[in-house]
Amino acid sequence: MSDPRLTPDEAQFLQEALKTDYKISSIRLREGEHQFSLAKAIASFQLELIFPDVKDIIKRLYGEEKTADVQLVRKIQTILKKMEKNGIVKILPKKKPWELQKYALSSFKFQDIDKNMTVLATDEQIKQAQNLLNTTMSQIQEGSSKPGPRHKAYTFTLALAIIASYAAIVWEVLQPAVNAPVLVSAFSIAIAGSVGLGKMLSTLDLHALLKSR
Repeated sequence: MSDPRLTPDEAQFLQEALKTDYKISSIRLREGEHQFSLAKAIASFQLELIFPDVKDIIKRLYGEEKTADVQLVRKIQTILKKMEKNGIVKILPKKKPWELQKYALSSFKFQDIDKNMTVLATDEQIKQAQNLLNTTMSQIQEGSSKPGPRHKAYTFTLALAIIASYAAIVWEVLQPAVNAPVLVSAFSIAIAGSVGLGKMLSTLDLHALLKSR
């Protein structure tokens, strides 16, 4: 099942991994070794458009009970760090500080230090993952192009704040004695509100453009 929380950067990374040809690595990726098993497990997640953390990988390889083995978790993390240094794995930034780091393959095809060609997914699997990614991105773009109630309420609030601030500016300018703090505050609110509203409207236009292509 694909991850509905894919960010544009994550989607772009998946796209590149699916299209990248053989990458050269300076470590071994032979079947039966830890590096190969870990890469194969990450590939199985990535074909589902999921970025696994270390416990996800351990659970898929060794079962649920092994995710509580602290020594095993640290050992796997060390191997994954080595694989990252060799360009096989990418460690993704955390979405939330308390979450475990997630991992992704930079490609599904590698040439290891012994010149062995390692393929972690068939052409058919890669094609299916590409189709799933395309469908997921279409759904994200379609959903983003339709402003929800919260988005509409925020837009309405910004518009009201802009109108009120400009009204306050006009009122202050027409007074015999201008209240400088009020005028500066009104200007600040008007500018900030206009910038925020402009960004929201431009985002909607961009999603509409992407949908039309």
